Formats: sequence, C-alpha cells, structure tokens
Amino acid sequence: MRQFIVLSTLVLLSSAAATAYPLTVTDDLGRKVTLNSEPKRIIAMLPSHTETLIAIGAGDKLIAIDVYSNYPKAITDKLPKVGSGFQPDLEAIVALKPDLVLADESSGSRLTEKLAAAGLTVYGGTAQTYNEVFEKIAVLGKMTNRETGALNLITSMRTELNTLQASVAKLPRVSTYYEIDPTPYSVGPNSFIGALISRAGGQTIVPAALGDFPKLDPELIVKANPQIMIGLTPAEAAKRPGWANLKAVQSGKIFNPTPEEGDAISRPGPRLPAALRALIKYIHPEALK
Repeated sequence: MRQFIVLSTLVLLSSAAATAYPLTVTDDLGRKVTLNSEPKRIIAMLPSHTETLIAIGAGDKLIAIDVYSNYPKAITDKLPKVGSGFQPDLEAIVALKPDLVLADESSGSRLTEKLAAAGLTVYGGTAQTYNEVFEKIAVLGKMTNRETGALNLITSMRTELNTLQASVAKLPRVSTYYEIDPTPYSVGPNSFIGALISRAGGQTIVPAALGDFPKLDPELIVKANPQIMIGLTPAEAAKRPGWANLKAVQSGKIFNPTPEEGDAISRPGPRLPAALRALIKYIHPEALK
C-alpha cells in the first residue's frame, strides 16, 4: 500500500504544473490544514523540515527555524532560532507572523496544539518510516508550490539510494544494534533508520513488534548478541553489564558516527543517501572501496 501511495504521489507531482490554492491537506494528527494562498513566511520547527524546504527550492520562504536545524550551515546560520519542539519560543514565533509553521505530531511536546491555539496555521507531521520520507517531501512540495523541486529531489534520492543498496546486495546480513541514546532507545525494522540499516546490509536486532523507536530491555541486547554496534563508543560499551562477551565488543566493531553522520541518519529528509552511505561504511566498508 505504501509503495502504491509513493508511486501515485510521483505521478501526481509529475503531472502538476503548480499548486492550486486554497489547498487543504491532512496532517499526521488528522487535522485539516488549509492554505488560502502560497505560503511566503514559513517557520520550520524540525531539522528534517528545514532541510527539505531548502532542498526543494523553498528555502527563501523560511523566516525562522528551530535550534537544532544546522544544515546547510550557509543558510541555517543566518536564520533566527525560535526554540525547539519541547521548548518553543511561542512569543517570538507569533511575533514573526508566519503564514505556515511546520511542526511535529508529538503528543509529548504538544507543539502543534500550542501553535494552533495561538491562531497560527500549523502542519504537524514527520516521517517515521522509509517511504514516509518521500511522502513528506511530496506534501511539502505541494504546500509550498515547489512540486517540481520535490519530484527532482525524490528522483535523485532514489537513484543514489538504489545504487548504494546494490553495492551490498550480495553481501551477508550483519546483526546490528543501533543506539539512539543510552536509555537505551533503539530502532525497529520498520522505522526509516531500521530500513536504512537493512539497505546497508544489516539487520536490526529489535523485533518489529516493539515498534519503530522502542526503549529496550538491556537483556534483549545481550541475548541478541549483535555483530556490530552503532551509536556509542567502545568505552561506553565496555561499561555495560553483561556486554564483555558480545560479538561486537569482542571484535571491536563498535562505531560512533560523526556529528554530521549522526544528523543525517537521525533526520528523515533529503540526506537519506548520505545516511545510507555512512551506515554502509560501518556495516560493510568493503562495498565502498
């Protein structure tokens, strides 16, 4: 079904010359969001939204961004920062008079609810799965009248992703533990990060039944005995109870991505190919030689 949606989206994008307004879309909270005209003053409260707008040619519409948006620096360094999802500067956001705010659908931050209560037009939603990344790019392209830019971005991303995936197609699967934080939170196979790990020749140790970004029982990691660990340092792994004899610890295959790699991997947006390349570098480095 997801594949059908993505293909349908591409067909619609390729056949549309320009967005017709008023435009109504449904966000991830099930809210109907109506744009009466093309948005000119956008605030992005998530790095993935910021990066997507810039990549599809709508960066000139950005008037402010969240504090974590840092790519590409040549653009983000020049934009005002208005807090984060959990600590937004609501007064500053309202004062800037945006005609569209891009937020998340988190029930924890309730950012979309807070912004809507302030009388702003807000789209709440982020990609959780691999295919949703492309769906969100298409939606943002439609909302901002940058459908051609969105189509070009999706096409170039898929081309590069397919080439990278082909480089590991005949290599063995490697059981992989990916750590988001030491709580420990990790990634399920249906999350966009889990899908990238699979496309890099790995296989997350997290069962799909636990969800996309679950908090794990440390015993699950010990029982799974992964061949490789990503997202922590060897020193951190050495301190974990019961980890001394794990395959990844014994072989030294514990890798902590650079800050730029970590951002690319954790953000469901235009840098998906860079994220896949980084994961291949750790899981199957021989494929990149």
